[in-house]
Amino acid sequence: MGALSHLRVLDLSRVLAGPWAGQILADLGAEVIKVERPGNGDDTRAWGPPFLKDAYGESTGEAAYYLSANRNKQSVTIDFTKPEGQQLVRDLASKSDILIENFKVGGLQAYGLDYASLKVLNPDLIYCSITGFGQTGPYAKRAGYDFMVQGLGGLMSLTGRPEGDEGAGPVKVGVALTDILTGLYSTVAILAALVHRQHEGGGQHIDMALLDVQVACLANQAMNYLTTGVAPQRLGNAHPNIVPYQDFPTADGDFILTVGNDSQFRKFAEVAGRPELGGDPRFSTNKLRVANRAELVPLIRQLTVFKTTAEWVAQLEAVGVPCGPINDLAQVFADPQVRARGLAMQLPHALAGLVPQVASPIRLSETPVEYRNAPPLLGEHTQQVLEQVLGLKSGAVEALRRSGVL
Repeated sequence: MGALSHLRVLDLSRVLAGPWAGQILADLGAEVIKVERPGNGDDTRAWGPPFLKDAYGESTGEAAYYLSANRNKQSVTIDFTKPEGQQLVRDLASKSDILIENFKVGGLQAYGLDYASLKVLNPDLIYCSITGFGQTGPYAKRAGYDFMVQGLGGLMSLTGRPEGDEGAGPVKVGVALTDILTGLYSTVAILAALVHRQHEGGGQHIDMALLDVQVACLANQAMNYLTTGVAPQRLGNAHPNIVPYQDFPTADGDFILTVGNDSQFRKFAEVAGRPELGGDPRFSTNKLRVANRAELVPLIRQLTVFKTTAEWVAQLEAVGVPCGPINDLAQVFADPQVRARGLAMQLPHALAGLVPQVASPIRLSETPVEYRNAPPLLGEHTQQVLEQVLGLKSGAVEALRRSGVL
């Protein structure tokens, strides 16, 4: 049994941040009921190509994007713009422990599905709202998307080649990182609320905002600004506080060198054939190396081109200096460590036979993650959930389907 197998989650969210939180809870054993609008469902079902293909090479209509964040869930289609649909969602919420939604602020109030309304029906409900900017403040009613928030929240000011370099300019992260981090923070908040409910009783409302999460995750760069009043600038792949800690060219490509302390730097200098650099008064400490970055980095670049990436990795790993290649995704999933950890997996799928998945990184010794089912087809579990959870008869479900509620 999963650690959360005693819990039911009603997932009204779409796209990524909310579904990511829902998938984490589902992987940990929770029963997650994903409520989608009839016809199209979650927006990301259509966010392709690429789309999953069946055994004949034909598209199943399931976008890879959707498949990344909806494993272990049940899909129920309900049109809650209709009164009958609203009542169904209220009934499901009254029998759920957690509700996740990412509608605009106030967007569910008109349907009686906001926290204040559902709290009356289920005082123990933990209701997690995910928005771009939170429930308060001048931007509260704005729509918010990951890319926009990466820019507004400062991440893109730190990401990209520095001014003066070829191709200089801000660059977004290659995955929707703010959404992912918001999903993670939302999961932490939900688990904290569960502990509070267990000890003190009662549910609560969780107000999660992409912008809040993005600013919080600026981490050391935020503190670099707050302690100095000077906004950090883009450094490409370099680190603002550690040198050398970036990419360097090799005889056959590039590699990452991440020297974390002075001892590691001396070991690197020895492997590079320039042991005197380790004791050079300009470079002997990290503080000096950061101050003299402009002198040291070109020296290292002149040295690294004489060995292949594989040679650097082997020789530096042998003396305990962290480093690694820059892999594309084909190389990532072929990597022996990734394979050994089982990060690529497959689940049975109704249309494709099997669907690839990336395994959860959570490793629990007593209650391991369970992979129960693939991301569901749109409405795949509507009848099952309404009959088993709400006790509706098959005739009543069919009548709701004919009336367009389902």
